[in-house]
Amino acid sequence: MKKLYRSESNKLVAGVLGGLGEYFNVDPTLLRVIFLILLIPSFSTVAIAYLIAALIMPKGDVY
Repeated sequence: MKKLYRSESNKLVAGVLGGLGEYFNVDPTLLRVIFLILLIPSFSTVAIAYLIAALIMPKGDVY
């Protein structure tokens, strides 16, 4: 069973997007680009969601 974790090996800030990329088998760079595109029109709602996810998601194991 797959579990959602913050990535320890593929992170730039907190590892949330790296963890999402690993969970959904998507390139984390693509998720980062989408995050940046959505950041401006969302008036920081996406950034707040990222911070909440960083606080809620557990850290993944280091391999």
